[in-house]
Amino acid sequence: MRVRVFDRFRRDYQRLPKHIQKQTDKALALLEQNPLHPSLHTKRIKGTKHIWEARITIVYRFTFNWESDLVTLRRVGTHDILTKEMK
Repeated sequence: MRVRVFDRFRRDYQRLPKHIQKQTDKALALLEQNPLHPSLHTKRIKGTKHIWEARITIVYRFTFNWESDLVTLRRVGTHDILTKEMK
């Protein structure tokens, strides 16, 4: 699977606490292996056609687009990023 990263995702990632960055790295490794891995709780964001969310922790999420073998990482942060993605 190919992964593309938006600059916005990179900026969001740099703002995360270090321990959340490590958990994000683990979640992204799972995403590369299997976007529907049960630990990620992957689901489409309501009200969107092509934006998905996955869980890092109970509080932190990341969003992405998924088309065949390409995943584009969009945002990462607290659950609040989901409302930003729906706009």
